[in-house]
Amino acid sequence: MAQRSAIEWTESTWNPVTGCTKVSPGCKHCYAERMAERLQAMGQANYVNGFEVTLQPQLLELPLGWRKPQTVFVNSMSDLFHEDVPLEYIRRVFDVMKRAHWHRFQVLTKRAERLAELSPALEWAPNIWMGVSIETDK
Repeated sequence: MAQRSAIEWTESTWNPVTGCTKVSPGCKHCYAERMAERLQAMGQANYVNGFEVTLQPQLLELPLGWRKPQTVFVNSMSDLFHEDVPLEYIRRVFDVMKRAHWHRFQVLTKRAERLAELSPALEWAPNIWMGVSIETDK
C-alpha cells in the first residue's frame, strides 16, 4: 500500500533512503530531520538511525505493488543524490521507477552537482520527473 501524503503536489511518498545532512542555509529548518527524530523516538523500524543517511533496500520494490497509478514523491525524508548514497543503489531506485511505468515519480534534490555528474550513468524514463530545490537566485 502506498504511503498517502498530505503534501498538496503529490499523492504518495516512497523513501528507499532516509536521513540526510545539511548542505545549505535552506536546510536549517528541515522538516524531514524533525520527523525522523520523532519516528525514531516512536520506535519506527526504518528510523533506528534517526536522521543518519540509511539505505532502505527492503522498501525498494514497494511501488511495483501499487496498482493504482499515482504521483510519488521519492525520498521525502532524504536526498537520493546525497554523497553517501552509492551510484549502484541510485541505479536500483531508477530501475524500480522505470519498471513501475504507470506511476509518475517526483525526485527532488539540493545536490545539483552530483545529479549532473551521475545523470549520464542513469536510465531515465518519461515517468521520472527530476527537480532541483533552490533557495536563492545567486
